[in-house]
Amino acid sequence: MTGPTWIFDGSDIPDPFGYGERAVKFLRLLKHPKSRAPGKAFQLDPWQERIVRRIYGPAKEDGRRKVRVVYLQVGRGNRKTSLGAVLALLHTFGPERLPGGQVLSAAADRKQARIAYDEALSIVAAVPQLEAKAQPQDFKNRLTHTTSRSVYEAISADAATQYGRTPNFALVDELWAHKKPDLWHSLRTGLAKVAGSLCVITTTAGRGDATPDFPIYDYARKVAAGEIEDEGFLPIIFEAPKGSDWTDEAVWHAVNPGLAHGYPDLAGLRQLAREAANRPADREAFQQFHLGIRLDHSAAPFVSSEVYDAGAEPIDLDELRSRSCWLGVDLSSSGDLTVIVAAFPDEDGGYTVLPWFFCPALNLRQRQEQSGAPYVQWEAEGLITATPGNVVDFRFVEQRIRDICDEYDVREIAIDPALARNTLNNLTEDGFPAVEHRQGSLSMMPAIAELDRALTARRFRHGGHPVLRWTFLNVEVETNSHGHMTRLAKAKRHASIDGAVASAMAVNRASAGMGGSIYDSEARPEGLLVL
Repeated sequence: MTGPTWIFDGSDIPDPFGYGERAVKFLRLLKHPKSRAPGKAFQLDPWQERIVRRIYGPAKEDGRRKVRVVYLQVGRGNRKTSLGAVLALLHTFGPERLPGGQVLSAAADRKQARIAYDEALSIVAAVPQLEAKAQPQDFKNRLTHTTSRSVYEAISADAATQYGRTPNFALVDELWAHKKPDLWHSLRTGLAKVAGSLCVITTTAGRGDATPDFPIYDYARKVAAGEIEDEGFLPIIFEAPKGSDWTDEAVWHAVNPGLAHGYPDLAGLRQLAREAANRPADREAFQQFHLGIRLDHSAAPFVSSEVYDAGAEPIDLDELRSRSCWLGVDLSSSGDLTVIVAAFPDEDGGYTVLPWFFCPALNLRQRQEQSGAPYVQWEAEGLITATPGNVVDFRFVEQRIRDICDEYDVREIAIDPALARNTLNNLTEDGFPAVEHRQGSLSMMPAIAELDRALTARRFRHGGHPVLRWTFLNVEVETNSHGHMTRLAKAKRHASIDGAVASAMAVNRASAGMGGSIYDSEARPEGLLVL
């Protein structure tokens, strides 16, 4: 397991000025209305106490705390919200408070922001000494310490109104759920203005690498691994390795430190696991929210791996030579793959597809490093054709199209003209059936719908081509106000979706060429579709 071993190994945590001990003593004075401990004492379990001591204990010679940012990633039900709330109270009512200090808890939306505030307010109400010094303004999600005028306030991602604040403590809840980085940036710039400020991030695992939380998560991973040295950044990441057995309860215990103390509910986790065994979406949610596994794709993937892999049976290439096919061609800029996909209509209304991928030879390793995909291996195995130079040589692609037409009964070649005007002209002048297929919403809506129909019906047969599979699992779909799928988009910045795009173009033209319709099924969208 990747995780903070120092929490459990009993190693010494420096505390030269006693700040760590002081923080722990304050937290042990608190009460929680839901606590089952004697006197409803706040339950500060050993793993949480170690975290508190590690945040506040280590200090520089002049007494300044070393830790300035804490990244705590742990699964749901491990009481990270309660821990964050009492740390906020430590800075509002406790020994870490500053006269006129600003203590903020920030969340993606108002409802989420209110959770941490309600937690803090309930703890204050349970301790008479704190309640006597508290001035709540419930309608503003604000709590003031009447003597020092230190203010605790819960805010949400309305970043336009948050710039200009100068918090000395900020609790950022569920960073993975923030749609934009604006609130995070406003808090970080505000914290930098105050000496000794502290930012604590409490979150579950996120998805993809094109999200606002990914740079912080990535930085935390590198600090934890020793790749980056930063004594001011404390990474605390509980995550199971990808590929681990998600049904193994030993894995659950390794990444859920609260399980040893009765939370989250083990019986509840077992029930979720039983249900997830037969529901892929629930299985992914279980891995993300309870095992800390960051999923590669977005929160709204176009197709799940289970659905896509239903078409991975081997393809009889000799049999395809006796059938008609339609080509979809997506020529790339310097940063993407160039793809040709041939779609062969099947008797059951589905499609068998063959892909050909192209990448500049000089860019293979760079793309491998950026995306994490094994470009070099794929090229060595003949799954990608490397063309000379640092951009795809379209002459290679055009010649491959001609070769495919010699080998197969190609009825039409659908090409996006954005980068392929010369290729399109060359083919049409030589009598090849090349046509324009733009990638705007009017052209792609029926193409995506037809591709989705084939995938959903388990009638999209691809033979398990690994590069094509990778491009499909990188896709998320954009919809319009009517819920119609209008565009295939990248879930990750350095990923490629070109194989999926070319497949949509190919099956769309094959459907039209065979006289089929995306509306042959019962799932006919409302409104008029104009091409």
